[in-house]
Amino acid sequence: MSCEKEKDFNTCVCETVAKIIRAQDEVAGVGGCCSTGCVQSIRDLISPMENGNDFTAIPFALYCKGDCEPFIGSGIFRSPVGGSGMTALRCVETPIFQAKKFVDKEECCVQLELLLPVTMGGSTPGPSGKGNRICDFFPGNSIRNLQATGICITVDLDCFCGIVCLDPVSPLPLSEFNMSDEED
Repeated sequence: MSCEKEKDFNTCVCETVAKIIRAQDEVAGVGGCCSTGCVQSIRDLISPMENGNDFTAIPFALYCKGDCEPFIGSGIFRSPVGGSGMTALRCVETPIFQAKKFVDKEECCVQLELLLPVTMGGSTPGPSGKGNRICDFFPGNSIRNLQATGICITVDLDCFCGIVCLDPVSPLPLSEFNMSDEED
């Protein structure tokens, strides 16, 4: 797929995210030649009986128009500092998202939750290297799941020309999102 300005590729990303949201909504209330991809992930999510899963989300990454680099989302949250009862503002970055809802479907504006990769030990390591590649957020073979953060951003899907879906998961719940000051 090319991201030429003369062609309108906006709708393929927008339509795919719309399908993801519909499938996620279906499981929340519950092919092709690729073994991993958006079409297969949607099938896996909406066919829990066939696949023996209880997944609730299709995580994905987006690629920006022009440079076709992965979009790295960032957000700020309040975190406890030690046992002092004080809090600090912290920042997270990730290329992985879960579509939550369309803000304006006709304009392709969607609310995305930032999902963080979680290691076998339960930490959210953040990017290694420069952090401008998706693989920088998945060090070695230690990632076991994704963590819901409750941090949402609203994006215009017309700004993207590519999407890659991960296999369906049930992200760790927001109640387990704990990035304390020990990571400083």
